[in-house]
Amino acid sequence: MASHDQSFRAGEAKGRTEEKTDRAMGSVRNKAGAAKDKSYETAQAAKDKTYETAQAAKDKTYETAQAAKDKTRETGQAARDRTQESKDQSGSYISDKAGAAKQKASETAEAARDKASQAAEQVKSMAQGAKETVKQTFGMAGGEDRDRDDPPRYT
Repeated sequence: MASHDQSFRAGEAKGRTEEKTDRAMGSVRNKAGAAKDKSYETAQAAKDKTYETAQAAKDKTYETAQAAKDKTRETGQAARDRTQESKDQSGSYISDKAGAAKQKASETAEAARDKASQAAEQVKSMAQGAKETVKQTFGMAGGEDRDRDDPPRYT
């Protein structure tokens, strides 16, 4: 009888052990799933922030370039208007000097437009570089045709 009783208790002990092991494994699986979800959320948030930052830089670059372009145009037009007024009111000598000033203003305006355009391109390039660096840092570099809402693939 003792061996039957011992065998029974051993079976019970084995069953309890298996049950505890299953619960522990389930807990580990749940924690691993939560960690995976948290990693995905963090990566997605970083990706979204990168996109927003790049978009903001692009918008700011465009606004700055547009403002510079508008200011240059206004300045050039004002210079041309003043030159025309002076020319209309002055004689030949003053007219010649005003023409030279008008030419200089036009050249200055064109140089300012060129510099504004170059600055805008440089800022745009720097923003793109920063975007690519952040994407590479988070392992999101690669196919440009991927939708930004596609979740990352875990292997």
